[in-house]
Amino acid sequence: MNAGDIMTRDVVTVKGITPVSEAVKLMRSHGLRALIVSRRDEHDAYGIVTEVDIAYKVAAYGKDPKTMRVFEIMTKPCITVSPNLGVEYVARLFANTGIRRAPVVDTELRGIVSVTDILMQSNFDVAPSSLKLEERIQAAIVEARNITQEEGLDRKRALPPGMPSKSYKQKQPIKVLDR
Repeated sequence: MNAGDIMTRDVVTVKGITPVSEAVKLMRSHGLRALIVSRRDEHDAYGIVTEVDIAYKVAAYGKDPKTMRVFEIMTKPCITVSPNLGVEYVARLFANTGIRRAPVVDTELRGIVSVTDILMQSNFDVAPSSLKLEERIQAAIVEARNITQEEGLDRKRALPPGMPSKSYKQKQPIKVLDR
């Protein structure tokens, strides 16, 4: 399962020049915790403004949200993820960076993925990758044993019958010279 499978496709964007008060209205009307700040051109990076940005940088200091602009409090460039990135890697990225959401971008903005999406829409609890890996390892062991039996190899040593497991050269004792 990938980020593109669990992301929210309907993304609300805002321009960096937008007053914070307008961003708050958008967030309230859409029930959102973050807005993606659109790029000024195709070479520009995406930004993000979150409820935490507004609470910590505007409300906490008694600043006027009508006069403050989104670009003053947003994070830009923000971390983005590819729609093809596995959910496990998205979760690890979020854990390692301390973020809770990120825009999903390939050549353009495709959606947004959050920790809530990982929890509510992914299958990490049903099919954890460690179990899948363990199953693949066990299958490979069975296959290797079958091959060794077919080839007539010793299962314990993976050597042809009769071949010694130790090397032909015996270790020579170390001679200590008196001086």
